[in-house]
Parts: sequence; C-alpha cells; structure tokens
Amino acid sequence: MTLKIDRAGRVVLPKPVRDRYGLKAGTDLEIEETAEGVVLKPVRQRASLVTRDGLLIHRGKLPKGYDWSRLIEDDREDRMRKLAGQ
Repeated sequence: MTLKIDRAGRVVLPKPVRDRYGLKAGTDLEIEETAEGVVLKPVRQRASLVTRDGLLIHRGKLPKGYDWSRLIEDDREDRMRKLAGQ
C-alpha cells in the first residue's frame, strides 16, 4: 500500500486500515522512529495514577479550571487547623 503526504504534512490512512485498528477521528497516535522508518501506534489509555518512590503521581489530564495552588493552600490550611486542635 502506498500513501502520499500532502503539502501540510498529512497522511490519510485508508478506511479499511482505520477500521481494522479501531482508529476514529480524534484518535491520538504515537510516532516512533526506527531504523526502517516511522511507526504509528494508537495511544492506549494508561493509568492516570502511578506509584513512584512511594508517592502517587498523576499522569492524566486535569479537569478544566483545576487549580493546583488552591488545592495546596486548602491542604495547608487544613493541616494548620488540625495542628492547632481545631
């Protein structure tokens, strides 16, 4: 099978290939460079929380409007209240 790259650098995957691999509009693909060329792979969903060195690490996407600084400040205030016996 031969494909062409258009002026914008896009490649259209034939429908039978998309169907065979379950690729739909908006599917994220990972590109891997090899000695023979490039390989496109669908990005499979992975766990958003993983443990590293005994800590939980979030690798997923945050909800819109999520405010890390507010979360840290709320946690800090909660700890201070607990230390003060409140």
